[in-house]
Amino acid sequence: MSQAPGKAARSTAEPEPAWDIAYLFPPQGCWSEEEYLALDTNRLVEFSNGVLAVLPMPTTSHQLLAFYLAGLLAAFVTGQSLGTVLPAPLRVRLRRGQYREPDVVFMRREHSSRIGEKFWKGADLVMEVVSEGKEDRHRDYVIKRREYARAGIPEYWIVDPQEEKFLVLRLAGKRYVVHGEFGKGAIATSHLLPGFSVDVTQALTQPAPQARRGRKPKR
Repeated sequence: MSQAPGKAARSTAEPEPAWDIAYLFPPQGCWSEEEYLALDTNRLVEFSNGVLAVLPMPTTSHQLLAFYLAGLLAAFVTGQSLGTVLPAPLRVRLRRGQYREPDVVFMRREHSSRIGEKFWKGADLVMEVVSEGKEDRHRDYVIKRREYARAGIPEYWIVDPQEEKFLVLRLAGKRYVVHGEFGKGAIATSHLLPGFSVDVTQALTQPAPQARRGRKPKR
């Protein structure tokens, strides 16, 4: 059968990625802080010692939980004029050449000078909602626990939907100690913010949005 005029033959081979595009960017290990900050993307990208880490795209349940926690914390903080709360994406500089993007970030009002347009210089409280992957769990439980402590962040919440628990850590010297571990049926509390609490059961059972039923569009 002859090919239709003006149409190219369809290749049966798998399409090749645009490898040449990669050469427009520095190789891993060679990114500068300025190049990282100039990166324009809708993905969560963290940075450490010249290396980019592109985080997995969060699920709907992950985002619902993070949004719920950010809303609770923001309402508490705003009501008492304690400072500023924001959800991800937001770059937090832990030290020169190292940035993370916690799911929820709080900065005290007296530290507002550390809030910049492109990034925050540290934080007073951070929350991470743990994703399912083994690598993601290790990053939140081990790596970020060490990094946030070294950065002097006073409180770190590890919110684990898989284990159905909240682990609240407070800074003691240069390391974190456990303020409390809270499962379903418990009320998670803060050491840094007396009076702030989260009903663990309610937080972990945030309903997914349901599609509205409507009339079928006319053809």
